[in-house]
Amino acid sequence: TSEVKKLAEKNFGSWAKGAPTTKELPKVTNASETQINLIDMPNAVQSELRLQNTIDLKMSDDDYFPVLVANQILGGSFGSYLNMNLREDKGYTYGARTSTGADKYASRFVASASVRNEVTDSAIVESLKEINRIKTELVEAETIENAKSKFAGDFVLRLESPATLANYALNIKTNDLSDDFYENYLKRINEVTAEDIKRVANKYYQIDNMRIVVAGKASEIAENLEKVEFNGKTIPVKYYNKLGEEIEKPVAKEIDPSVTAETVFSKYIDAIGGKEAVENVESMTMIAQAEIQGMKLDLEMKRTADGKMNQSISMGGNVMNMQVFNGETGYVMAQGQKMPYNEEQIAMAKTDAQIFPELKAGNAEVTGIEKVNGEDAYVVEMDKNNKSFYSVESGLKIQAVKTVSQAGQTMTIPTGYSDYREVEGVKVPYMISQSMGPQSFEFKVSEILVNEGVSEEDFATE
Repeated sequence: TSEVKKLAEKNFGSWAKGAPTTKELPKVTNASETQINLIDMPNAVQSELRLQNTIDLKMSDDDYFPVLVANQILGGSFGSYLNMNLREDKGYTYGARTSTGADKYASRFVASASVRNEVTDSAIVESLKEINRIKTELVEAETIENAKSKFAGDFVLRLESPATLANYALNIKTNDLSDDFYENYLKRINEVTAEDIKRVANKYYQIDNMRIVVAGKASEIAENLEKVEFNGKTIPVKYYNKLGEEIEKPVAKEIDPSVTAETVFSKYIDAIGGKEAVENVESMTMIAQAEIQGMKLDLEMKRTADGKMNQSISMGGNVMNMQVFNGETGYVMAQGQKMPYNEEQIAMAKTDAQIFPELKAGNAEVTGIEKVNGEDAYVVEMDKNNKSFYSVESGLKIQAVKTVSQAGQTMTIPTGYSDYREVEGVKVPYMISQSMGPQSFEFKVSEILVNEGVSEEDFATE
């Protein structure tokens, strides 16, 4: 410490103290009553939820430490009330969290989650239940002790970082904290009682004046959101655009009765080269590259007209994931382990392996018109887990959305298609974008091979 002080005095000792720049912040008030603010995102495949209210809490306040513990229990960890309900019990999301800020100017309480469209309304109700629970029930002693133990462990680990110590010193100066604030940190945490937690939850979690901000697809979630009730009262819904401007409730565009899955598929087939050219494609190999966090991903996908598939994803020449499907059964190879497909994976592969599923309408159904990147698109439900979107103007497929279940969780995976180019008389997309949870990829196709470079050995599953 003495060495650091000497260096600081040597390098910064001549600096003169100045008056800090201050800015008059606009006063933000909470809603007069709890309300849902729905921001229409026509392309959204899931809903982003933020249940929030402003608070007045400073690090120097006596309530600071009880709030820390209350937040940890409500939504600050994997075992929190909110996460155990929305993720572990209901399977609505991969994670639900809360944050309760402390700032000398202004802050807010926020409960957040990303959920599937069809459970948006239910996720809101369950979130409100958990907030109400910590406001009305005393937290069990074991739960409180677990939260305190987590704080103790994290605090000790953070002390190993010089940056943390510097930040603590800065906090003391900028937040008007006592010099022994961090010396007594764990002592103050351990003094928090169940009654303290209930008290601060009632003070800072303003369940009757909360803005429930939802960014999602209004055409799919609005009707159910307008039926959301809590504590015997229907929660009002207001609609906004992406700029935060209040708008009328979005209305779905009407579809001409003559438009069917067959007509949409026919226009798509014509747009990419015609039925004869498409039916001449016996196999197709796509080679593409993407970049994630500065690292290059290589994708190679082989598919056949009779529904076989071989897909591999490599990084630095090493195969990270390989999937093989022979039309009836298949497997996935990851981290050196070969795992046979289960029934759900087989059903999904039968759809994914098709080069042009539009050649057969089957039970596909047009369910609406939606905007995709500003363009009107027919929505065709291929089956219960797959939707495809076709440009009303060009007929080209511009997006597909797949619903998958994994480890008890359900997620939606959107895939975008653009930059169509002709190969052997058939147009194929050379830009493929995909989102999986927080990760997004943009695969740029470098090569397409039609009716070459594919053999039956590529689809062997034994």
